[in-house]
Amino acid sequence: MSSTTAPRPLSVAELDLDGPDGPVLGFRPAPGAPAVVPGDVYALVRLRGRPAATVVGTVRAGEDPAEVLAALARRRLAGAGTPGTDAERLAAARPPGLDAPAPPRASVVVATRERPESLARALDSLLAQDHPDFEVVVVDNAPRTTGTHALVTRTYAGHADRVRYVREDTPGLATAHNTGLAAAGGSVVAFTDDDVIADPRWLSALTAPFAADPGLGCVTGLILPARLGTPAQILLESHGGFAKGFAPRLYDPARPPADEPLFPFTAGSFGSGANMAFRADALRRAGGFDPATGTGTAARGGDDLYAFVAVLSAGFRLRYTSEALVWHHHRDTWQDLRNQAYGYGAGLTAYLTATLVRSPRLLPALLARLPRGLAYARSMTAQRGGTPEGGVPGEHGTQHHPWPASLSRLERRGMLYGPIGYAKARTRARARFGAGARVRDRSQAPRGGSAVTR
Repeated sequence: MSSTTAPRPLSVAELDLDGPDGPVLGFRPAPGAPAVVPGDVYALVRLRGRPAATVVGTVRAGEDPAEVLAALARRRLAGAGTPGTDAERLAAARPPGLDAPAPPRASVVVATRERPESLARALDSLLAQDHPDFEVVVVDNAPRTTGTHALVTRTYAGHADRVRYVREDTPGLATAHNTGLAAAGGSVVAFTDDDVIADPRWLSALTAPFAADPGLGCVTGLILPARLGTPAQILLESHGGFAKGFAPRLYDPARPPADEPLFPFTAGSFGSGANMAFRADALRRAGGFDPATGTGTAARGGDDLYAFVAVLSAGFRLRYTSEALVWHHHRDTWQDLRNQAYGYGAGLTAYLTATLVRSPRLLPALLARLPRGLAYARSMTAQRGGTPEGGVPGEHGTQHHPWPASLSRLERRGMLYGPIGYAKARTRARARFGAGARVRDRSQAPRGGSAVTR
């Protein structure tokens, strides 16, 4: 990416309004972001604290950034078809159970590897949650040093009743998540990454829907960028990032959505692994995560997508809510973005391969959708090259900054590699755990043991 075409850095902020056309209640930098400076600013718009939209505006020296962005937000929220057309519609869109007085006991699993500074930032935000009853399980995945162990057991020694350390020597995100699932004591298990900062209401918003819907197996939430300071970060967010919008959505296998003919195989639209929660019994019944998927394996990704489809295929519902918010620190270099592009492609086809290997009964449904699915996958990468008028990073997926053809090619190469990567990872997993090992044996193992530090 040449310096002449590189996008300018953006400040990242939060703006709270007292209604779609109301006055400003608050304005501040996003958690973990530096102070807002003159220039382009990306802002989450809240309505009395509730996430409603994102906007991007240019703030000149001497201007009040809150008022500049509030004017943009009011115009955006007044537009037809936005989730914030008026306060009544937003209130009506509140997911069932969000106001439940007692969300279920929850366990938050954070898998990490050699990133104690980032982990500390995440843990601080998790300990500030308003959820009344939860624990945090830190899974130290294939550690090379004692840094993570020291952080959890020394720096957070005063929170030993809430934060636990678990060591998992087998590399791979899915294996680490299964280890966390086995150690979890909550009836709902939430998963997030060590490079996020969780909104104080994140865990309550993510887990409360389970109290209202006994058939709910999974809830996913909103992921927004904590910083937009490098071209790689801005380019990723301009092409959708990890966000799934602000409208709530319920996915029910008994009533497939009419606007998603590939359901349930379009798992990428359900959410992302940095912000997801499962009813523990439902995830265990579905077999947990496939250890041959995910970062740290030859498959490169797809562990979260596999789990979404596995839970839906077991008959449980999945809900998305933007009220469960985490701020994600995107990787900041061009090479990071290249690795992500390839990993996304590989993870997509790896999870599909895993789904068929583990659930052959789904083969007829997948074959029936395959032609349309291949066309969708190709268009998903090809369309990135466009530059629609008016697109900005605040309008997720509008592709304001052109997606380099080289990254599209990397995604497609990753798609071709995914089944091969999964086969390699599965062979290694079977050799490690034994030919007859099944992922649910690890996810349902008794809690505690020599690898757990309380």
